Amino acid sequence: MGNIVCKFGGTSVADDTQIRKVEKIIRSDSRRRFIIPSAPGKRFENDTKITDLLYSCHDKANSGGDILEPFNIIRQRYTDISTSLCPKLNIAQLLDELKHRIENGASRDYIASRGEYLCGKVIAALMDAKFIDPADGILFSDNGQLDRQSYERLSELLEGDGLFVVPGFYGATRDGEIKTFTRGGSDVTGAIVARAVNADIYENWTDVPGVLMADPKIICNPKPVKEITYRELRELSYMGAKVLHEEAVFPARELNIPIKVLNTNEPDDSGTIIRHERDYSNTPVAGIAGRDKFSLINIEKALMNWEVGFGRRVLEIIESYGISYEHSPTGIDSMSVIIRDEELSAAGEAIKEEIRRKLAPDRIEISSGLALIAIVGHGISQHPSITARIFNALAEENIKIDVICLGGSAINLIVGVREKDFKKAIKAIYDSLVE
Repeated sequence: MGNIVCKFGGTSVADDTQIRKVEKIIRSDSRRRFIIPSAPGKRFENDTKITDLLYSCHDKANSGGDILEPFNIIRQRYTDISTSLCPKLNIAQLLDELKHRIENGASRDYIASRGEYLCGKVIAALMDAKFIDPADGILFSDNGQLDRQSYERLSELLEGDGLFVVPGFYGATRDGEIKTFTRGGSDVTGAIVARAVNADIYENWTDVPGVLMADPKIICNPKPVKEITYRELRELSYMGAKVLHEEAVFPARELNIPIKVLNTNEPDDSGTIIRHERDYSNTPVAGIAGRDKFSLINIEKALMNWEVGFGRRVLEIIESYGISYEHSPTGIDSMSVIIRDEELSAAGEAIKEEIRRKLAPDRIEISSGLALIAIVGHGISQHPSITARIFNALAEENIKIDVICLGGSAINLIVGVREKDFKKAIKAIYDSLVE
């Protein structure tokens, strides 16, 4: 009998009713032995996530303010959940300890991690499962990256029969300090646990019916994606698709562990399966995703292609400011560098002046207001009509294309448009590809 690792997102553990659904899902399959809970998320549209309330507590305490208002909301939510599901759990003591730690200078990461920690305590008590603190198993190296010793440590901690609960989102440094992943990091915890126990499947339970072909906030009822590869998902996640954290792919991919994205509220739906390869003959495009708030550094110089190392020197100047770039389309006498606005805003003028001084371009300018749209799929290169349909659709909507990038592996086509045309462009591309 194999093992299944199940990660449940914030909406899946938002209240006692949702956590009962989690319990039913786990009880329905004896292979589901490893439970990775997020912190309770929103119960309704204008609700506040527990993690955001915890960050608010830290910020207020750090500035000498009163944490009472946000903390009382946290206390009430966990008390309601615990009273309903596991009245024997002394949740009041755990909350009092957390309040004391917040008021006495606990770190931002420690405070934020307690949302998952407390949710894990509740689920472990409800299901009579063994609680494993990820601070004992997930180790961060000095440079903030996951230490590969984590897999061996977790494997030892997760030996034996029965159910295990491992809260998501955090681990610890070598010094024992709590450190969190970036937001959505419970997905990464689930993948790490799946890798550590060599799971047959990593199930990621959320509130949508799997991976969708486009953002439902832009496209009404976008087509669900039944099958997608690790690489395709990574590209879509990086470009803004919200279903799965982009870093969650790597641990599972190492052992070729399939990832299934499923809906807690519709547990019998097939969802989306993510694996190493798929049949793309009938579905060449896996999805469309995009992000706005990019800037474009445009550089022109006659005979640039004869000047050995010109592009490298441009990128070295940008790198010296601690800035990474997204794409760099080039021509014979021109090159462009695409950078996120948030990275370029403070250093843009200084970079421009240094490039002008060291490389003497004929022209250099920085333009903002760029949005990037990625059309992702292993079958793009095998279906020439796809690019034609995309560009025809944009032309029909009178949308100007500023940038076109096609990677060497031809898994994704990047189209850059003005931010004002972003949503219209995604709609046009989607309609051209989905029949």
